[in-house]
Amino acid sequence: MSRSPIKQVLTGAVLACGLSMAAATVVAQDVIIHPNAGTFPIANAVEVGPGASIIFHSGVTPAAANPDAQRGTPEFYGDTKTQAISVFNRMQADLERHGLSMGDVVKMTVFLVGDPAMGGQMDFDGFMEAYRMFWGTPEQPRLPARSTVQVAGLVGPLMFVEVEVITATTR
Repeated sequence: MSRSPIKQVLTGAVLACGLSMAAATVVAQDVIIHPNAGTFPIANAVEVGPGASIIFHSGVTPAAANPDAQRGTPEFYGDTKTQAISVFNRMQADLERHGLSMGDVVKMTVFLVGDPAMGGQMDFDGFMEAYRMFWGTPEQPRLPARSTVQVAGLVGPLMFVEVEVITATTR
């Protein structure tokens, strides 16, 4: 049985009104960090409630550690730890421009290139030294869920670190 155009419009309006009222009653929930069972400084999982905004950020690469050095030399970007500190400082500044903080990071994907000085293996320990300066500290105890992978290369020669993050906020 077909409905008249007026009944279809009224039905749609009632449905839209009901959905609108349901959406208005959603209460912003906190972002819940489920801790890792061990001592490694990442979250086991992060739960984002329905009232939170999720923001996907593009990858961040390091600035030149020594812009006077010749591009493509180890001195230009520095080692993995130096590059990771640069990435996190750049990321922190970008997040602050958006009204966010490092504590709003709920998911992190880390891309590390193997260091030729280490036989082509990624310098995970160097990365972790930098990471621990920004996450799991008394000033910023919130830990993101995280994956770290070794990749063949990034956009710049001897660039070892790129990090992309997802943030969640109930602001």
